[in-house]
Amino acid sequence: MLVLGIESTAHTFGVGIVSDEGEILANEKSVFRDEKGMKPSEVAEHHSRNAGSVLKRALEVAGVSVKDIYAIAFSQGPGMGHCLRIGAFLARYLALKYRKPLVGVNHCIAHVEIGKLLTGARDPVTLYVSGGNTQVIVFERGRYRIYGETQDIGVGNMLDKFARYLNLGFPGGPVIERLARRGKYIEMPYTVKGMDLCFSGLLTHAIRLVESGYKIEDVCHSLQETAFSMLVEVTERALAHSGKEEVLLTGGVAANERLREMLRIMCSERGAKFYAVDKEYASDNGAMIAWNGLLMLKSGYSINVRESKIKPYWRTDEVEVTWL
Repeated sequence: MLVLGIESTAHTFGVGIVSDEGEILANEKSVFRDEKGMKPSEVAEHHSRNAGSVLKRALEVAGVSVKDIYAIAFSQGPGMGHCLRIGAFLARYLALKYRKPLVGVNHCIAHVEIGKLLTGARDPVTLYVSGGNTQVIVFERGRYRIYGETQDIGVGNMLDKFARYLNLGFPGGPVIERLARRGKYIEMPYTVKGMDLCFSGLLTHAIRLVESGYKIEDVCHSLQETAFSMLVEVTERALAHSGKEEVLLTGGVAANERLREMLRIMCSERGAKFYAVDKEYASDNGAMIAWNGLLMLKSGYSINVRESKIKPYWRTDEVEVTWL
């Protein structure tokens, strides 16, 4: 059984093809890039221009045609409405034209499931960190529960905003990571509220430090150390509370080596196993949508076109997980 997955929640338009044995046959994408950030209408225009070529490449790489595909999965939410509509439109078209089952996938849960597939993690506490999302996710009682999350902006968004202020380009995380290696620590606001986090005040403070004359390297170092310490604290508390024995790191910010190191140390001290998803699959991609869609299909789930309305605010903990 082959499933084709379409990802279009934000800056990435991706198409992936996977088999029911967990083999990723194709994972093609086109990424919108603009140093000024993302304007939804412009990102959607990028997706509409590139959707056809990305789909064609994925089919060619996999060596199959749409007729060989069993079902079509797409990111139904959460995400930017303008962008979600492009992926949903293509998914509906393929499902109707070729008479294929249609599956609407929760983007956040897809990150968890592809991470489990690729790392071998069985039942982890997942730290999902990206531009739009920052969540600590645990599977309990038939759903993926959110143990902690950002109350304002995602950690990736915070890093990108700071990089944009410094004219470092987009995405800003990798540049900040390089600068941070040469910096020294400056005390910064540390905002953990129970199991939730806030990053906007940290961003404002970092900008004020630069305006006050502090070295950019020192501010980048301190911004990373503080934000990542907050993330590790909440993840560790979720690990202790849930009784799980694994931690999985995924999302675009998962590529940061310093964050990986901090989580690895924490897990070692607690006797837990640490897994991190490779960059290609930690960032947004079509393969994760295809794989999660395949799992849902195997549990008997599919939708008709009338039920395929996008869900820009679809929460992780609103999904009934029938495949576990």
